[in-house]
Amino acid sequence: MTDKIDDYLNRGIHGAKETKKEERKVYLTAIRERIILALTDGQVMKNNIYEPIKQLIKEHPDCQLFLDGEVNYRYLSKYIKVANNANIPFTIVDDLKNETDIGLVLASTKAINKPNIFVDNF
Repeated sequence: MTDKIDDYLNRGIHGAKETKKEERKVYLTAIRERIILALTDGQVMKNNIYEPIKQLIKEHPDCQLFLDGEVNYRYLSKYIKVANNANIPFTIVDDLKNETDIGLVLASTKAINKPNIFVDNF
């Protein structure tokens, strides 16, 4: 009984336990083993959209999109539109405590362990 109370108090003081905390800081709250695609801030800020993302969403209908809230909304909006059209959830991650150069993460709800998640240039 006291163990449950201690756990409850610890969660209240320190927050819920989180797996792979360092990975989540880098990949906009996602963990590496679930990532289908990751784009840098610079890639997200290009005028054109990364077109293969539409096919990746079709291949992984259980996916979700995470976007860096530090990137100007005008660059994020094109990816939000793709997510809305495909009816997949998206989250704008605005974490001022953690810096990352990742601007977009498309992640599955389950582990897929894709070896290469980054795009060189498009």
